[in-house]
Amino acid sequence: MLNPNLDEVQLTKDDYERYSRHLILPEVGLEGQKRLKAASVLCIGTGGLGAPLLLYLAAAGIGRIGIVDFDIVDTSNLQRQVIHGTSWVGKPKIESAKNRIHEINPHCQVDLYETRLSSQNALDIIKPYDIVVDGTDNFPTRYLVNDACVLLDKPNVYGSIFRFEGQATVFNYQGGPNYRDLYPEPPPPGMVPSCAEGGVLGILPGIIGLIQATETIKIILGKGETLSGRLMLYDALNMKFRELKLRPNPVRPVIEKLIDYEQFCGIPQAKAEEAKQQMEIQEMTVQELKQLLDSDANDFVLLDVRNPHEYEIAKIQGSVLVPLGDIESGQGVTKVKKLLNGHRLIAHCKMGGRSAKALGILKEAGIEGTNLKGGITAWSKEVDPSVPTY
Repeated sequence: MLNPNLDEVQLTKDDYERYSRHLILPEVGLEGQKRLKAASVLCIGTGGLGAPLLLYLAAAGIGRIGIVDFDIVDTSNLQRQVIHGTSWVGKPKIESAKNRIHEINPHCQVDLYETRLSSQNALDIIKPYDIVVDGTDNFPTRYLVNDACVLLDKPNVYGSIFRFEGQATVFNYQGGPNYRDLYPEPPPPGMVPSCAEGGVLGILPGIIGLIQATETIKIILGKGETLSGRLMLYDALNMKFRELKLRPNPVRPVIEKLIDYEQFCGIPQAKAEEAKQQMEIQEMTVQELKQLLDSDANDFVLLDVRNPHEYEIAKIQGSVLVPLGDIESGQGVTKVKKLLNGHRLIAHCKMGGRSAKALGILKEAGIEGTNLKGGITAWSKEVDPSVPTY
């Protein structure tokens, strides 16, 4: 429970009218609304989770909100990031978020940090705020946010989403567990696909983000039972909630300083391995592929290794689908051998990563091939705009 000096907090006539439905709640009342007005919350990210929780924190009357983000609004964001609008496409997300927050509540102070959170700036950015809400989608930043909150003794309201599933909890609150108690070690790079690779139901982050907003307000008010010590799991497809108990690990390493979290999560090593693999695999540009297709050459097979539902969304004319999963299982390797029948192989996916992986597997089976640089996304942007991007 936060303990601001409420004698210094005054509600205006507009506040009484704006928050009237709060004021008549015995659990909130005049004191609770003053607590909300005195509180400061830092939101890391204005994506799927940050978008809804920022809207409701501002509407609830949080006096000071900080936002950390360095991205711009993309059309693909609008399916779930409801704080942004079409007119803001191509512009900074933090500016879009601030504009929308002030439409909802012009009395909310909004601090903007248009930067990538790092070990060099995290402590300085987080220190002035009472509570941190983690709306990020990558492991290095989650560990960074966690460790900074532990060092500064700040509650960390956590949420994550993937496809139809989400989870939420409160870390580092009143002696409760932190993120390292849930995930002592990060998963291998690439094991957990991003939303851009795996997809996400647009409504899902709204539900998880609002649970984060609810937990944040409960901490400020000092009311109810928070999710500290409990990991809430949500399955949207089957509309089920369940809980797992979380406890502090008595033998966990003591967090004494911020570290290189990219290194900790194995990102540089994975990139080096990927670069090495790509150096060993021949590449061609989408322009070179177009010239080949325009020449009516028939001495090659254009292999698409994406998933079947992606193939339905967009395809390059003449390509043959053999999903990466089939190639990894070995079943697809046999199919590719039959398809080639002496022809050369050109492979592609959405952006080039999966097809490079597929070619690496095929190479071990004695099949050489060429990777399409940038995949079908580059084809759509640079050669054929009629092919949808997704």
